[in-house]
Amino acid sequence: MTAHGTPTAQAPHPRPVDADEPWMRGLHADTGYLLYRLGLRSGQLFNAALQESGLRLRHYALLRYLATVEGAPQRDLSERLGYDPSAIVGLVDDLERLHLVERRPAPSDRRRRIVVLAEAGRTYLRDTDEASHRVTDELTGPLSEEERDTLHALLLRVAQTDRA
Repeated sequence: MTAHGTPTAQAPHPRPVDADEPWMRGLHADTGYLLYRLGLRSGQLFNAALQESGLRLRHYALLRYLATVEGAPQRDLSERLGYDPSAIVGLVDDLERLHLVERRPAPSDRRRRIVVLAEAGRTYLRDTDEASHRVTDELTGPLSEEERDTLHALLLRVAQTDRA
């Protein structure tokens, strides 16, 4: 608007020189970029929801994984979660300090140690279930229930091929 309240003509966005080239496409046409952005947003929302407890999404993911197994060596945690082995050590240290996990001798080899979800860790996961659902609901808010189920199934399929 001008100072007199009349609308001003907006200059059209200039087209990139190679706009007609196949490799030149907008970011929102790139599925990988959209997944990246969704991952960032998801991480931000999860970290905000977990902030009060002092934990972050990486801690939460480790606890969630441990809830599905009878314990795991740190090396396995690194491989399963895709975290650098040195990061796993710090995460386990943090969780152990909070009594959410324990390092125990491995049943098959008492010289090795495994990381096990402690009872306090189970309680923490139960207490954070609602926050987790709120984050998921916010992220998938524009989708119908059927679309959410489809998205989940597709992401699960893509994530499982990542392990192969």
